[in-house]
This record gives sequence, structure tokens and C-alpha cells, in this order.
Amino acid sequence: MTDQAMSPLRRRMIEDMTIRKFAPKTQHDYLQRVKNFAAYLGRSPDTANFEDLRRYQLHLAGSGAGVPTLNQTISTLQFFFKVTLGRPDIVERTAFVHEPSKLPVVLSPEEVARLLDAAPSLKYKTALSVAYGAGLRASEVVALKVSDIDSQRMVIRVEQGKGRKDRYVMLSPHLLALLRAWWKLARPQGWLFPGQNRLNPLTMRQLNRACHAAADRAEIDKRVSLHTLRHSFATHLLEQNIDIRVIQVLLGHAKLDTTALYTRVATKTIQQVMSRSTASR
Repeated sequence: MTDQAMSPLRRRMIEDMTIRKFAPKTQHDYLQRVKNFAAYLGRSPDTANFEDLRRYQLHLAGSGAGVPTLNQTISTLQFFFKVTLGRPDIVERTAFVHEPSKLPVVLSPEEVARLLDAAPSLKYKTALSVAYGAGLRASEVVALKVSDIDSQRMVIRVEQGKGRKDRYVMLSPHLLALLRAWWKLARPQGWLFPGQNRLNPLTMRQLNRACHAAADRAEIDKRVSLHTLRHSFATHLLEQNIDIRVIQVLLGHAKLDTTALYTRVATKTIQQVMSRSTASR
């Protein structure tokens, strides 16, 4: 959807997404996936039929695309054909791929401490500490502004997180002290963690790269990503007997079932249940 002949189609799809208030990143991803489909076809995607779509799914599966990629592609093309083109018949037989349920990787509190101490700089140590200490997603960390830190109420405001919802998360005294040290060093004005160009925030890619570097320096042999810190935050709260519904609110989960996943990896909680069960016999 890049040449001039297809620009009206692109414009209409953008309008359809704008009407539904899709986030800018979502719009970008949807357009890119339709562009990839068009490149595979070698022609405008509005000329495709069900067999073309089926062949494209086979192509993606055969080229090693993961389950998330396959499902995101189906979701995008369903929107494109149903909404933008008004041709639901093309996608009515497409199905999402069932993704096997996998337990998240969780670090112990000691491993988290080692990782944070191994961060490449104070900037990254503070950003990674916010990710863990407040349970934020990468996108939420980089979008923070200085004004989002409320030291009077000891909370952090997360503006327009996933699902375009605002929420407040906890701010510990330790994390506040670290944030103050970072502010005194860098004096950020708008973005809490500015990028190389201070007019722009730090990118998620830069933050993830710093997380991987810290994990390597800390000699942690688990597969660590920025989301691992969020998983660890939730699991450690659960092990401290924090109500799961409170954790749900802090994480910004729409469904309790999503948060309940952490009950399967909270080892201390599992051990407590086992010891109580043994004692009652």
C-alpha cells in the first residue's frame, strides 16, 4: 500500500482506524502487515480472494512465523477486508492459531537486584527499576513524563497505557530516591527518560538493549527481556500475599484470568499451600 494507485485505499484504512481510535503504533503495524500482504501478492490487496489469503497464511507458517505473528496478521486482514473493504466473505473462514500456554520467566529478588546493579548507566538503572518497581510495560516506561511522578501521594501516573486507560501505580521510597538522583544528574524537563534527542523519549529498543546488556553483565542465564521485570514484579507481590485483584489493578489487566497466570509461578505461595496441606493431614 505504498504506490500512488493504492494511496486512496491506504487513506481509507487510516480513516477507519482513526474512527475507532486505534493507537498510532497499532495503525502503523496494521498498515505494515497489509503492505506485506500486498508485496506477497504482487498487486493491490483489494483484489485478493480467499485462496490468496489462504496461500499467504501457508507462506507465513512455512517461513517460520510464530503464533503471535500469524494471529496478528489474521486480525489485521480481518479488519482490512471486513471494515475497509466491506467484504467479510473473504475472511469468514480464517481462524486464529491456538497458542500453547507457557509460563513466564521470573527472576528471584536477588537476580533482579543483580540485574539492576549491572545496568549500563544511572539512566538505564532508573528506567529498569521503574519497570520492575512499578510493574510497567516497556511502552509505559518510555512514555513517562517528569510530571507523572507524584512524590506527595507516592504514586506514578501511567497515562494511556494498554487499552488507552490511565492508572496509578505505587512509588516506593527507594524508587523515589533513585528517581531524584537521576533528576539531579540529568535535569529532564519533559520526558522522564529522554532519548539522544532530548525532544524525544528513550525508545523501547534502547531500553530493551540495556536490559539484555544488564542481564549479561549480571550473568543471569535465564531468557530475560524487559517484560521479565514486569512478570517478576507481579510474582513477588503475590508471594508477599498481596491480593490478586490489587495486582490486577496495578498491572492494568482487563481480566483477572490474565493476572491469575502468576499463581502458577509464585513458588513461595505454592510452597506455603503445600506446607499447609501437609500440616493438615
